[in-house]
Amino acid sequence: METIDDGPIALAWTGASGAAYGLRLLEELLAADREVYLLYSQAAQIVMQMEAGLELPSRAADAQQVLCDHFNTSDDQLSVFGRQQWMAPVASGSNPPAAMVICPCTTGRLGSIANGISNDLIDRSADVMLKERRSLILVVRETPFSEIHIENMLKLSRAGATIMPANPGFYSNPKTVNEVVDFMVSRILDHLGIENWLSQRWGD
Repeated sequence: METIDDGPIALAWTGASGAAYGLRLLEELLAADREVYLLYSQAAQIVMQMEAGLELPSRAADAQQVLCDHFNTSDDQLSVFGRQQWMAPVASGSNPPAAMVICPCTTGRLGSIANGISNDLIDRSADVMLKERRSLILVVRETPFSEIHIENMLKLSRAGATIMPANPGFYSNPKTVNEVVDFMVSRILDHLGIENWLSQRWGD
């Protein structure tokens, strides 16, 4: 596991089911005093509304205000960028974030990144992370996987990405959905080098 520096962390939400993972991860990143660059797809807006009751405005500045209020943080710590905001720092290898997590990640997004198709800022940011050899974590949420999905995951793993399907463990005997979510978020934070006590460790 590589060491992640103290720079900003990019977090992208896409339209896969699993809004709770993305929201909890953002909450923990902010609690750890990390600067976060947030990106989200149009489909993610629908899923956030459906699964979490969170209405994300389409305009990035409005969404930033909603999320800063929701998490009681400032725009110095949380920056939201629009899907076509090509002047955002994440769009260039000259100013990449320390790491990027796509959580949850659709298999469609997986495919576009695996094939170098940068139609929006999420794709381009992931492309930057790969070419700059920075940490890219894809929390894929789909079942079952087709052969195409598996080939795309293999291609991205070989390119340096970490493929982390949303497959929580149950050896800690979770009693609530929140505990199940925390297991996955804890593993993501581990790979970002962020100390956490969200879930029970094996052998403890």
